Amino acid sequence: MKAITYHIPVLLQESIAGLNLSPSGTYIDATFGGGGHSRTILNALDKKGHLYAFDQDEDAVRNDINDRRFLLIPHNYSFLKNYTEYLDINSVDGIIADLGISSHQVDMAERGFSYRYDAPLDMRMDKTNPISAYELLNESTEEELRNIFSNYGEITNSNTLAREVVLARTILGMRTTAHLMAVAEKVLPHNLPLKKYLGQVFQAIRIAVNDEINNLQKFLLQSLDVLNPGGRLVVITYHSLEDRPVKDFFSSGNFLGLKHKDLHGNDNNPWKVITKKPLIPTDEEINFNPRARSAKLRIAEKK
Repeated sequence: MKAITYHIPVLLQESIAGLNLSPSGTYIDATFGGGGHSRTILNALDKKGHLYAFDQDEDAVRNDINDRRFLLIPHNYSFLKNYTEYLDINSVDGIIADLGISSHQVDMAERGFSYRYDAPLDMRMDKTNPISAYELLNESTEEELRNIFSNYGEITNSNTLAREVVLARTILGMRTTAHLMAVAEKVLPHNLPLKKYLGQVFQAIRIAVNDEINNLQKFLLQSLDVLNPGGRLVVITYHSLEDRPVKDFFSSGNFLGLKHKDLHGNDNNPWKVITKKPLIPTDEEINFNPRARSAKLRIAEKK
């Protein structure tokens, strides 16, 4: 498996520049994937520099880099602080996270992430996760499904969709992506393209299966603890459900976007926001890599 075919790193130069690398510094790539960001960071480090990476997907672990300055940790980035403490890493100079799903995961039909293939309902980034899309769709209550579709897919007819999923699984079973697509097509809102609707449905299930939003919030909070003062956190997001907590956390230090001041009227936000507006890919990058289209890059520095 060649890393470049696994996943093309998005906003590569902009995100690496955002880390403000010191050649002898210590850094974390929280979402290793194909290793594109990691390799670029390692190329900028000297022999005293160190890079640690996280990825819960066993396919990504096969892209491991043979470099004494590098260690790949085969776990979700929500365990960031557990492993920095375990490895006796007191603090780091920068952290980068490229969120969402890799090109490899989308393109591997048997993983069940894409509506382009008829495949088992899986969608697990960590294959040891006991809850796949199959369990979620067949065992969740109608109310739970409604909340998943509404909260994680921002689906306007989530009530109807949840009801039809429950009905379909009772009559015919819900085993493959084709079964799910058939239900979605049946309740497709008249003013919405099918591909857009399927994208929302599959996104909602994927986020729920992998607990992505909770894990993101855990990671962001731990990043603040792990970074040195002056250290940078660089995050690439692909949809509003990812981007909103990052934006709020950078602007206020919490996920409500509530700004607090001390008794002297000074801003208590622990972050200095480097990107007042998110950086987005150029037309040239999007033409080369269409999956970069919705990417947003935000950078903050710990005060």
